[in-house]
Amino acid sequence: MKKIALKVAYIGTHFFGFQRQPDLRTVEGELIKALVETGILDESGVARFRSAGRTDKGVHALGNVVTFFTDEDVIINQINSCLPDDVYILGKASVPYGFKTRYAYRRHYRYVLPNDGLNIELMKEASKKFEGRHDFTNFSRRVEERNPIRYIEKVDVVDKGEYIWVDVIGESFLWQMVRKMVKVLFDIGKEEYEPEKIDEFLDTEEKVYIEPMPPENLILMKVMYKPPVKFEHEEKAYLKFMSKLEEELTKYRSAYFVRETMSEFVKEEIDKRKENS
Repeated sequence: MKKIALKVAYIGTHFFGFQRQPDLRTVEGELIKALVETGILDESGVARFRSAGRTDKGVHALGNVVTFFTDEDVIINQINSCLPDDVYILGKASVPYGFKTRYAYRRHYRYVLPNDGLNIELMKEASKKFEGRHDFTNFSRRVEERNPIRYIEKVDVVDKGEYIWVDVIGESFLWQMVRKMVKVLFDIGKEEYEPEKIDEFLDTEEKVYIEPMPPENLILMKVMYKPPVKFEHEEKAYLKFMSKLEEELTKYRSAYFVRETMSEFVKEEIDKRKENS
């Protein structure tokens, strides 16, 4: 019996999150189905299946990690052939029996924001206030069940022109924590708050509700361990996943131009009516 870790990538758009739920399509559900279908897992193996990150509905991943025990040979392309085309295994590794998937050294999340005239310099200044060890009670949905103290190693706001990356790196995160952090940074970028507003939300007993940003712009980029897990990567899987992403990009770009054309026509119709009234 050996313990195997898999690096998993997925497009979260059509999933009800990562964790298995009855009668709902989830990433974990699809992975287990494929592992059972290929004979890698049986009923006892399913019970010992573990993941590094239980991402929410709509959230994507490029480097989530799962582990399980098996006696069988694990062939990445064989598993991928049984998975839907919005989930891919990118790498595998044998890990010690004592390896705990949840105990990552650090996790890297990236939120992608449209750059609609935001004050990026103000956001950069504000982002540094999140770094270090803080009580993130106001940045969680369900804090009563977990310790709200979290250590954030780095928060970077990166100007990419038409959009902005907000990179958040830390050991562990509370439910909805990253999306709530980004919401405050977004409001600061709109100059609704000064950067000092973050000081009021952190390390305080005063409860404040923060509306999280939408999940579909959030990506779990990487989960890192110490010592590092040495994944054996499958180039064919990377190429197929990249092809799928490019296909999605073309589809959404076409949809954008169609809607832009429709919007321009509606605007012209409104302007005509104004002129004739």
